[in-house]
Amino acid sequence: MALCEFHLSQNNILEKMTSFTAIVPEDKTGPFPVFYLLHGLSDDHTAWTRLSNIEAYVRDLPLIVVMPNGERGFYTDSLSSPRAAFETNLVKDIVGFVDRTLQTIPTREGRVIAGLSMGGYGAIKTAVKHPEMFCAAVSHSGVVNLAAREALTDSDWDREWRALFGTSLKGGPEDIFSIVEKADRSRLPALRFDCGTGDFLLDQNRDFTAHLAALGIPHEYEEHPGDHNWVYWNRYVLDTVKFFCKALGLPEYKPENYL
Repeated sequence: MALCEFHLSQNNILEKMTSFTAIVPEDKTGPFPVFYLLHGLSDDHTAWTRLSNIEAYVRDLPLIVVMPNGERGFYTDSLSSPRAAFETNLVKDIVGFVDRTLQTIPTREGRVIAGLSMGGYGAIKTAVKHPEMFCAAVSHSGVVNLAAREALTDSDWDREWRALFGTSLKGGPEDIFSIVEKADRSRLPALRFDCGTGDFLLDQNRDFTAHLAALGIPHEYEEHPGDHNWVYWNRYVLDTVKFFCKALGLPEYKPENYL
């Protein structure tokens, strides 16, 4: 596999230069499906290749992995800044560039998306809001329940949160609970998510699986021993690769071969 870093011009919704990392097959003939892999709040587009074994995990697959830079934007179009439109940047600028530049399958059947923490939120939200673009989505340790923050204070964190989402978290346009309630069930992507039993976001993930179950929305949810860290994500992204191989019709993937 080739490990590539793309540095794009300012010709995008952010009106700034930005970057993404990609893992691209070298010895296979395309076109290839694309796995979009999103980072967490304190990371950037290099985190997955620096802190996990994702390059080794996909080395035998006819699959492109694209890791965008979502900064601290929750893969969301900020309410306070028109130039912090990270959802639009992902679904239009990044996906568009990748499809124009690499040997991709430029359809829903050829795209999947996953992420950790902030990126887990971004993956599920983006796939459910744009089911015409992604056939499957996975979250690891995701911030999946915005409404868990019942009241915003004047702390630095909450000012940042308010700038992104406004003050109406529950039922707002970026609330995954609300988005899945309104979604066309016939077009939903395949959904999977997991969380560590020692993770501070465990209750959010348990609430989300209960919400999906109450709505009758098929999904996979698992809990494993672990915390909110790269030891956990490096292990369980293997299950994501397996899940996506099935969704994309690729050869059966055996995570145990990489442990």
